Amino acid sequence: EVQLVESGGGSVQAGESLRLSCAASGFANTDYGIGWFRQAPGKEREGVSWITSDGSSTHYADSVKGRFTISIDNIKNTAYLQMNSLKPEDTAVYYCALLLGWVTAEAMATAGYEYDYWGQGTQVTVSL
Repeated sequence: EVQLVESGGGSVQAGESLRLSCAASGFANTDYGIGWFRQAPGKEREGVSWITSDGSSTHYADSVKGRFTISIDNIKNTAYLQMNSLKPEDTAVYYCALLLGWVTAEAMATAGYEYDYWGQGTQVTVSL
């Protein structure tokens, strides 16, 4: 059974940092991509950042570029999202999603792929 487990969310003040983790298990594919998404109350889900399993391709939404960094440990099949200089508008439930197969990070972000699996989400709250 494929599982994605997010962790690392919490409540912080503006300007502080958090590091989210997405641990993926239960699959044998060596080629895959992971995307981070977020959904704030009353808003649609939006993509935040994407990475390929070998870490060679990454992509960021404009709203987080320069503040967030995505990385991956492909031995552990765990992706990370380092979030610095957090703003109140970053408050949301953050989800990771798994796309099996090889797709560039930019394509994952822009080509409308249907992700194969989703995690349960982790809450991030940023206050002034």
